[in-house]
Amino acid sequence: MAVQHLMPTNGVNNVVMDPTLIGYLAASLTTISFFPQAIKTLRSRDTRGISLRMYCLFTSGVVLWSIYGWVVGNGPVLFANLITLIPAIVVLIMKLSHLR
Repeated sequence: MAVQHLMPTNGVNNVVMDPTLIGYLAASLTTISFFPQAIKTLRSRDTRGISLRMYCLFTSGVVLWSIYGWVVGNGPVLFANLITLIPAIVVLIMKLSHLR
């Protein structure tokens, strides 16, 4: 069961905010924001503008965040990072294959 917090709105009424719901909303927005660039790269097959070092670090970070989310039972962190991991790995593989 999620912990609920009361947040004042203009000092008049209280609104019940579910932190887990906020986490899922934030996870959805940050995950969705990653997709347009990944789709553009996949469609164009052009990885020249992508730094291999940055993408390796980014993908490693996403893997570690996924593990963290799983270990601590944080659904929003796990959800966002597992979804982001799919196109991140595909783009990274494309980048690595273009180096050959």
